[in-house]
Amino acid sequence: MSLRPMMNSENENGNGSETSILAKAKPRTQRPPLYKVMLLNDDYTPMEFVVHILERFFGLNHAQAFEIMLTVHKKGLAVVGVFSFEVAETKVAQVMDFARRHQHPLQCTMEKE
Repeated sequence: MSLRPMMNSENENGNGSETSILAKAKPRTQRPPLYKVMLLNDDYTPMEFVVHILERFFGLNHAQAFEIMLTVHKKGLAVVGVFSFEVAETKVAQVMDFARRHQHPLQCTMEKE
């Protein structure tokens, strides 16, 4: 089997020009990188406030929010979601602003997945 392009010695008009068929390669698009949004434990922010944050800004139900809050409390931090850069950045800003307005030192960060 030959890997060269198909060639005809004569085209439809009968003259001797050669033609070839080449396939164009489609450019591959890459998905944008994703970012993990994490909550960090502290000794001052009430657990109920963390649950409220998780429900309000991450759309979790009470049981899911409670479970993640316990993970933050026991392990020191927990990933609360994975998003595009813009969404992750917005979530971090919303959480940090809300915590400051309620005078809690809660920390929310993001890092590339």
